[in-house]
Amino acid sequence: QVQLVESGGGLVQPGGSLRLSCAASGSTNRVLRMGWYRQAPGKQRELVAYINSVDSTNYADSVKGRFTISRDNARNTVYLQMNSLKPEDTAVYYCNAKGTALDSWGQGTQVTVAS
Repeated sequence: QVQLVESGGGLVQPGGSLRLSCAASGSTNRVLRMGWYRQAPGKQRELVAYINSVDSTNYADSVKGRFTISRDNARNTVYLQMNSLKPEDTAVYYCNAKGTALDSWGQGTQVTVAS
């Protein structure tokens, strides 16, 4: 299995920035894709962005141009740089690792965008 630990959430004003980190450990050689999802109160969990093993990325339309996903293979860490944050970005953000017989989730980190 793969263990995922997120960090970097917090309270930020509209227009501000945050960077989330997700550190992976365990059977990381089985990971084919790392992603960030989010879940706002009363809403379903949704994909925010992912990056695969050849560094191809994909973003939700709502975050394109504002969020950037990247990874540091040496540190087994994936990042989500979030700029120009909006109140509607408020949610619990979860890191996810998918691969062969693998679908692991982190515990989540709260991001709150408010004045």
